[in-house]
Amino acid sequence: QVQLVESGGGLVQPGGSLRLSCSASGSSFSINTMGWYRQAPGKQRVLVATITSGGNTDYADSVKGRFAISRDNAKNTVYLQMNNLKPEDTAVYYCKGTLIVGVVYWGKGTLVTVSS
Repeated sequence: QVQLVESGGGLVQPGGSLRLSCSASGSSFSINTMGWYRQAPGKQRVLVATITSGGNTDYADSVKGRFAISRDNAKNTVYLQMNNLKPEDTAVYYCKGTLIVGVVYWGKGTLVTVSS
């Protein structure tokens, strides 16, 4: 079992920055890929960024150049640095962990609101 807990969400003005954190516990040593997804009101959950245990990253086109995903394997934590935030970035952000064997775990999410 793996538990994922997100933190760092909140209200920010357009152009501002936030850093999200996702801490993994339990059998976190077996996590391969970690990622951030988001779900805006009335929309489906979509990929934001992923990072493998080896540090390879992937981003949605909408966040390239503004968001950066990183990972501290010693702390079992993945981060999402979000810069130049836009109102369309408003969503609940979820952390996802995929084990080496393919099992997927999700956190409960953290709300990010970008508004003036």
